[in-house]
This record gives sequence, C-alpha cells and structure tokens, in this order.
Amino acid sequence: MSIRRGLFVVLAWLALFVAPAVRAETPDAALAALLSEARAAAAVPGACSQSGVDRLVRLYCTGKIRIGVREYYPLFGTREGQERIGYDVDVGRAMAERLGVTPEFTRVNAASRIPLLADDKIDLTIATMGHNAQRDGQVRFIRPHYYQSETTIVGPKSLEIKDWPDIANRTICVTVGNGSNAQIVSHSARLMLFDEAGVLPDRLRDEICTLAAQDDSFFAYYFTDPAFAARFDQKFGFAQVPWGVAVALTSGTDRLAKALDLISQIFHRDGEFLKIAKENHIGIGFLERQRAVWNRPECNTAAGNTDPACVLPALSAVLEPTPIAGRVAAFETWMEKHTGIALQLPMFKTMPAWQLFKAGIINSLILVAGALAATLLFALILGALQSSRSFVARWPARLLTIILQSSPVVLTLVISAAVAHALFPYSSAVAIGAAIVALGLMNGSNAGQAIAEAMHSLRTERGGPPAPTVELYGRAVSRSATQIVSFLINAAKGTPIASFIGAPELLSALTDITSFASGRASTYSLLLVFYIAVVIVVVWLCGKLRLWLERRQVAA
Repeated sequence: MSIRRGLFVVLAWLALFVAPAVRAETPDAALAALLSEARAAAAVPGACSQSGVDRLVRLYCTGKIRIGVREYYPLFGTREGQERIGYDVDVGRAMAERLGVTPEFTRVNAASRIPLLADDKIDLTIATMGHNAQRDGQVRFIRPHYYQSETTIVGPKSLEIKDWPDIANRTICVTVGNGSNAQIVSHSARLMLFDEAGVLPDRLRDEICTLAAQDDSFFAYYFTDPAFAARFDQKFGFAQVPWGVAVALTSGTDRLAKALDLISQIFHRDGEFLKIAKENHIGIGFLERQRAVWNRPECNTAAGNTDPACVLPALSAVLEPTPIAGRVAAFETWMEKHTGIALQLPMFKTMPAWQLFKAGIINSLILVAGALAATLLFALILGALQSSRSFVARWPARLLTIILQSSPVVLTLVISAAVAHALFPYSSAVAIGAAIVALGLMNGSNAGQAIAEAMHSLRTERGGPPAPTVELYGRAVSRSATQIVSFLINAAKGTPIASFIGAPELLSALTDITSFASGRASTYSLLLVFYIAVVIVVVWLCGKLRLWLERRQVAA
C-alpha cells in the first residue's frame, strides 16, 4: 500500500511540474521543430514539384521568400537605385535570415499589397498595413504585431481644423486602400485618391491638397524638415491601429504563418524589433512596451500568440450595415454559385458606402441636367453674338469659341474650378457649378458656332446680310438642330470628368467607396450601366427636341 501511495505522489509531482513544462514549450523550440519538419519535407524527392505544396516547404524548395514592401514610405520602406532601406525592409531581411532563406523584395502599395498575396505573387507583405477587423477576412495577420500607428490629418497651420465637424465638405488627399478612408467619408469629407503616400507631402506643398490623411509614422519623417514643419501641422489623429505582417488567407499558409508568429514573438522578446527600429530612427515606445509583454512567462510560450492577454486586438473597423446588407450578401453568394461571377456590391451593404452612392446619383443627375441647360444656354448666347452685325459683339464671341475649341476639356475644367474657388469658399455645390459651367462652355461654343453658320447660310439664301431678327434666329436654331443635339449628348456623356476637380458625382462617390471596400470591377460596371441609362434617356429627350426644332423650320 505504501508503494502505491509513493507512486501516486511521484505521479502527482510529475503532473504538477513536468506537464506544465511540456505545455509551456518555448517559441524557440517550437520554431526549430517547425522549420526542421519543413526542411525535411522539402528534401523528399519530388516533393517540390508537386502542385499545392505547403508555402513553408516551398520556401526551402526555392531557397527564397518573396516579400512585398513599400518604396515611397520614408523610414519604413524606400528605394534608392537598387538599395532598399527602412524598418519594414530590415524586418523582412531579419525574418528571412531566421527562416534561413534569401529575401526577394517586390514593390507594393496600399491598394496592391492584399491582391498580390491572394494572387500568390508574394509570400508575405510587410507594408505598414494596419490590422483591422475588416481585413481579417482578406489576409492572415501575424501575431504579435510589429508596429503601431494612428491616422493623422495634416494641413496648413493657418487652417483651423480641430475635429471631425471641421472637415465636412472638404477634400482630403489619401491613398487607395487606406483603412481609415471609410471613417473620413462617414464625416462628409471628400477624398482625392493617390496610389502612393509619398506624393502627399508634395501635393500639400504645391497646394493641390489642402489636407492630407496618412499614418502619423509616415508624416513623422517630413516634420523633421524645418520648412515643412513651418507651414504645416497635425490637426488631429484617430484610428490607432496595430500593424501586421500578413500572409495569404488560403490553404497551405498555416505553417508559414505559425513560423512567422513564433519569429515575431522571439523578435519582441529579444529586442530585435526594437534594435531595427532604433537603426531606422523611428519611434520605439510601442516596441518597448511589447518587449516587456513578451518577456512575461505566460506570453513567452509557443502558444503565446493566441493568448488575448498577450496579443493586441485588431482595430474594430466594422462599418454600420444597411437594412438590406444580408439580402445583398445572399444575392452575391447566389450569383457566384449559379453563374461563377464574383459580384460584389459594397455600396448596398454599409451605411457610409450607401450614403455616398445615393449622394453620387443625385449629384450626377443634377450635373447632367445642369450641363444640358448650360450647353443650350451658351449655345444660344454665343450663336446670337456670333450672328450679330456688331464687331464688338461678334469677334469676342468668335475668339472665345476658338479658344474653347482649342483647349483640352480638363484644362477648361481646372480653370473654371480655380475661378470658382477664388470667388467662393470650397464646397460640393461650387465644384458641381464649376463643372456645369465648363461643360456648358465647351459644348455650347460648338453648338453656338453651328447656329451662327446656319444664320450665315440663311442670310446668303436671302441674297444678302439682312438685319438679324428673332424669326430669322429661330430658323437658324431649327436648322442647326442636329448639331445642337449632338453637343447636348456630348455634354451628358462628359459629366464624369467633373470628378477631376472633386465634384461629388457618381464616379467620384464610387471611387471613394472602392478606397475602403472591395468589388472594384463590380462597382465600376454598375457605374457604366448608370451612365449608359442616363445617356439613353438624354438621347431620347434630345431626339424629341430635334424633331420639335425641325418641325418649326418646316413650318417657317
């Protein structure tokens, strides 16, 4: 009996001390075992030629890891000739070295870093990407996170911007794919989109952008420039978010993700992230706090990256759904199942996107109606002036017509916007008004010339230049009906160009939506359908107008 009791005591002690030691496997041991297994799998004859090979195994088959990094993000990822420098780049090199493979870098930006992972063009991305809940459905984030930042709005010191109400109806320059774009547009701001963050400071300097939004870590570099700091300041910050290294959210990446999780734990615990940050002269407060966390016994285990007490949560960036969001999602699923078409309709699923979509449609219809009215009005005015017997009235109108016919539409649009903004404070209404005037002038000048030529033809038929009368002018308008209708249709088709100056029509609204939501192909296909429908209606109405004008000519 005493022997049994003694055996029981020994087993109890083993349960208390040995079992926890087994459970609390160190990240170093777990990583070594995982990499050893992957190397062994890659060494099996024929393993590397098989389709669907495990991503970690494939690294040892090829001897390299493909890493997506940015090239225009000072202190984190820049390129000078063939040399890449920055915190993200050095983190990539350190991770590749720990894996025992060679890093191969690929340029990515905010819009391309996730698609390139999904398309298997890169193995992981280390590209200043904030980890928000929305992106959890797009990529697999490595935990723990390797940095943290918040979005900050930067603008001229003379501009009073303190909080969200101050940015309503203002245009803010951002990058495509920035997770904070949705929060900006939800406060009635407009977006001007750029592919690379590196252009934002220059656009602030040359005053193309009044305000710009980007990570505070990005602008930290530019505020070290005395000239930049003298002109601009940070207005306010929002959306503090941890940054994550990420791999594709597909089968075959689990072991690679686990290896990178373990490496990240070790890098925090041993101060490797901290050392790389100091070498690149970036803020280290977050990394110092993380080093303390990952040196705690309960976190310094192979399972530490799944412990909520150790890892940071993703930023909650879930947007308010629309009442029909569930039905729309079900319809998307049905379409893909029965047709193979991956239809995505983000404008019907979240309230910020839905509000943008509705406003875009309304503004587009206002813009089309305004452009038609302005084209007809300028056509009648310029046609009358060019038909005048007065040199003072006739030649300035002809000169204006020649200038407008010789100028690119975009240039006329920009000049119209510049004049409007010089006279009135910026607003969506001012941008739409400027676009209406520009489109009306461009198309109205051509239609006005057609009216003037018809007037000249009528005078010739009457054997001389009689004094212009309302009756004769009416006949000239009727005779030039086909040309007038043609330029009215052209004005309607040209309205999407108004987005170039920030007019919040549908193209601009859908561009804003795709800056924070997926489904770009479906979104722009819907835009095409909308404008085709609008132009069909305009063509029908213009056909009625042409018939009416032609009947007037016959009656005369």
